[in-house]
Amino acid sequence: MEIKEKLGAIEAILFASGEPIEIYRLSQASGVDAGTLPSMIKLLNDRYDDCGSGICIKKLESSYQMCTRTEFAQQIKDALETKRSAPLSNAAMEALTVIAYNQPVSKGFVENVRGIDSSSVINNLVEKGLVEEAGRLDVPGKPIVYRTTAVFLRSFGLNSIADLPPIPGHSEQTSVFDLDTEDSEEETAEH
Repeated sequence: MEIKEKLGAIEAILFASGEPIEIYRLSQASGVDAGTLPSMIKLLNDRYDDCGSGICIKKLESSYQMCTRTEFAQQIKDALETKRSAPLSNAAMEALTVIAYNQPVSKGFVENVRGIDSSSVINNLVEKGLVEEAGRLDVPGKPIVYRTTAVFLRSFGLNSIADLPPIPGHSEQTSVFDLDTEDSEEETAEH
């Protein structure tokens, strides 16, 4: 493997990881000797400096990690806050309502109630911090179940889930048991 490919491998591994990688693991994965890694990292950082890149590679004890440069911290914060504070779509509000009133629930449950694939909507709600994983169902496949978070409560001005407003017309809904009773009363009246 020539130096260009080795640099590319190191860069790709660090980027894909997102976490610090121990030197020995980076060495094994990239095929670069651990003693040579510091000079390879320096070459990559020099490249980033030369082109004014917003990223760099930092050494953290016995690990390396790809990071953003501190001088761009405010722009990054602004971009992430803008994304997190964007208004919720109607689909997101529907999914959030289903989760809030029925939690903990699986994606499958939300999709069944909404009648449409809700994976990306739920992932968006998780990303915004309004919903979180709450374990797994004890059924085949062990699907993840979701519940609302403290961020959800704060965002909607609630102290607890018990403070959710009642579902309109919920008390007027007929249950399955009511239907059975009505049918048997009609049959009795006819006989």
